[in-house]
Amino acid sequence: MASKDFYAVLGVPKTVSEKELKQAYRRLARRHHPDVNPGDKTAEQRFKEVTAAYEVLADPEKRKKYDRYGEHWDQAEQFARARASYGRTRTQGQPADMGAGLGFDDLLGGIFGRGGGRSRPRRGGDIEQPVEVTLEEAFSGATRTYQVQSEEPCTVCKGAGSIAGLACAGCQGTGSLARPRRIEVQIPPGVADGAKVRVAGEGQPGVAGGPKGDLFLLVKVRPHDRFERKMDDLYTDLPVELVTAMLGGEVQVATLKGNVALKIAAETQNGRTIRLAGLGMPKLGGPTQRGDLYARVKVVLPSGLTQEQRSLFEALKAAGEGSAP
Repeated sequence: MASKDFYAVLGVPKTVSEKELKQAYRRLARRHHPDVNPGDKTAEQRFKEVTAAYEVLADPEKRKKYDRYGEHWDQAEQFARARASYGRTRTQGQPADMGAGLGFDDLLGGIFGRGGGRSRPRRGGDIEQPVEVTLEEAFSGATRTYQVQSEEPCTVCKGAGSIAGLACAGCQGTGSLARPRRIEVQIPPGVADGAKVRVAGEGQPGVAGGPKGDLFLLVKVRPHDRFERKMDDLYTDLPVELVTAMLGGEVQVATLKGNVALKIAAETQNGRTIRLAGLGMPKLGGPTQRGDLYARVKVVLPSGLTQEQRSLFEALKAAGEGSAP
């Protein structure tokens, strides 16, 4: 919040009255409250920003300091002591090596990280954004659209970051203003649960011309009702009718690309695992390489037997008992 314009966050002018300020806060707080937007991290972050801005501007003393010192309002006392110390040094005629030609803005560099009234270039912070995908999307890849901040030179200070030696109130000393824009992010095939997808240069804006941070998507792959994933391999249960398991035949196996035919050998036992090579998940970074699919045979016993079917099973039973040693 330190680098935000609190008035802009609340969408009010600097001349806003106490009543108008409270109305603006209540309206935004209701809109972005976590209870109203469960699971929405963007709304939660916006609610925190709105609340932090209101806590400062609603306090007359804090607002006075903020209007004077901008992002460094909470360091106002330190600022005042530095100014007073500088004034005493000038009055008492300290030797040149005490200041070596430095002005008051140079002395403030040790407090606010500025020299000559301007901020040092600093890289912007990274942003982490949770994203949930289905197993099908993890298999084929997916696209997500996000709103990010794009930098534009501040029109107040013309990108200098300061006016008359003090941090620009328009951009809070950064020399630039953030504007929202939408980007499309590609989630690659083969992405796994817990993976991070890096989008370079789409994080927080840098300070004083510094580079932007990065955007990281924190991937969560939803559980699937049919497939279990282990690394790049998939596992699934394969229902096989008793007659097919006994005599052999062909069954259809579901995959993430559609059904495939599989020949079942005669006398296939329940619980047997059959490997289907190359029908698993794509390997991240090598989409032409894939894991395997393992089908676990689940023999399905018949139900609702007719009298004829029951007679056949009884005959089979008798034949088995007759052949027993």
